[in-house]
Amino acid sequence: MAGSLLAPAPPAPDPAAPGGRLRRLRRALSERRTRFGLLNATPVVVYLLVLFVYPIFGTLLLSLKAENGGWTLHWYADALRGANLDILLTTLRISAETSLLSLVIGFLLAAAVSRLKPLWAGLVMIIVIVPHFISALVRTYGWIILLGEHGVINDALTGLSVPGAPFQLLYNEIGVVIGTTSVMLPYTVLLLYAVMRGIDRRLPAAAAGMGAGRLTIFRRVYLPLVAPGLVNAGILCFILCLGYYLTPALMGGPKQTMVASLITEQVMRQNQWNGAAALGIILLLLTFAGLLLLRLVKSARDAARNRGVS
Repeated sequence: MAGSLLAPAPPAPDPAAPGGRLRRLRRALSERRTRFGLLNATPVVVYLLVLFVYPIFGTLLLSLKAENGGWTLHWYADALRGANLDILLTTLRISAETSLLSLVIGFLLAAAVSRLKPLWAGLVMIIVIVPHFISALVRTYGWIILLGEHGVINDALTGLSVPGAPFQLLYNEIGVVIGTTSVMLPYTVLLLYAVMRGIDRRLPAAAAGMGAGRLTIFRRVYLPLVAPGLVNAGILCFILCLGYYLTPALMGGPKQTMVASLITEQVMRQNQWNGAAALGIILLLLTFAGLLLLRLVKSARDAARNRGVS
């Protein structure tokens, strides 16, 4: 009797065990709220499968199909060598330059707006965002008018007797970066403004009260707080620039051909759907790599925060 009373209790079931997870799943599926949620999510899932997953899967199969009907990696090898590789590297370079310039301008603009009163900050944000709703074609031709040899900017520089004016600001990499930066700037400003508005103003004030200079406050206090927004905005701009077509096609020259323009040429002129599909899959993989990098940065930031709390 005493031995039975002193016998150790059986161990509690581990909720992380496969059996425990299965029981929780069954319990969740048996709830009415869960079934109702799954019913509501079904149209969205079907929509994504039909209009997103199926086309991507079809593009992947097309990129692996040989001309004789078999399977091959020839189109990927062709996309990663010669002129196609040069175009891919040009796309990466222009995307990186656009992201960097967007971050610099967006940081300065968002920092200035975040210090304004809410009314004036709202007006400035409207000015920044409204051009984004104008047709990209109209905005691109607007930049062509401004940056042309006899455009407004060159005429102003010539009137000011600036040495070297008029400058060649179109049909080169400078024009492409200017045009794509104007497209990506609203995204950068919105992301950075949201982060900067959430910063506790007492932190820089406390650092100043402890004798830190402005540069030290910016480097040790303000910049680490804004860094997550900078990373998110930079990667987002880079991903969006990878597949951008209109502005580089109209404002760039032959040396600024990007992957989107190459895909258009292979489909419309060369009727080379397999090579275009391979280029599209490569762009998709680069996009997924950028999203994975965002995830890794967020996980590292959360881990560092948890270590600081503990």
